[in-house]
Amino acid sequence: MSENSTPSRPAARPLPAYLVQRYQGWRATTHAENHVWYRRLAEEGQHPRAMVVSCCDSRVHVTSIFGADQGEFFIHRNIANLVPPYNPDGDLHGTSATVEFAVTALRVPHLIVLGHSNCGGVRGCHDMCAGDAPDLEEKSSFVGRWMDLLRPSYTRRAEVSDQAARLRAMEKDAVVLSLGNLMTFPFVKSAVDADELMIHGLWTDIAEGTLEYYDPSEDRFLAV
Repeated sequence: MSENSTPSRPAARPLPAYLVQRYQGWRATTHAENHVWYRRLAEEGQHPRAMVVSCCDSRVHVTSIFGADQGEFFIHRNIANLVPPYNPDGDLHGTSATVEFAVTALRVPHLIVLGHSNCGGVRGCHDMCAGDAPDLEEKSSFVGRWMDLLRPSYTRRAEVSDQAARLRAMEKDAVVLSLGNLMTFPFVKSAVDADELMIHGLWTDIAEGTLEYYDPSEDRFLAV
């Protein structure tokens, strides 16, 4: 684009009718019945009790799992709920920026990494490493380069013969990897060392509704 050229307009379109109807229903009922609460949220600012890094997967409903109210969780979602290592290179880092804001500005007391069953991102990493997803190997693939973070897990789990078990192990590895990477952020480590922040690793089974937590002393996930 030349300096004198006009930026193209975004290709946005009006909302589909079903979303408009749902919004209008919410505004007329839930918001109207709780307008004092919403005004309070707006005026007092946010004071979340925890930050949650979860997967973009539409089946993962973080607030529903914990019965959380609006304003309780500061939620960041990305492919396979991964946190990259600390890398202050001046480039664009959405997940790292969100972690920084949660810890240094909002001063959340808890930071949760939530993995889940049947994760498409983890499956993509598995297939890419197995040579079955050449499109993800392309340098132009944002998903592939993001899932490079989890490549060591594929190698580690190579001896697991059952594919379903291997994928589940990789899903949990994604959580543990992210916990380790969180501790490479100086402001996270400082807050943890000062007992101002606790980090937690969780994994949920979508079909069964079960929840497991990572116990570092035993290096395994246990039922909540």
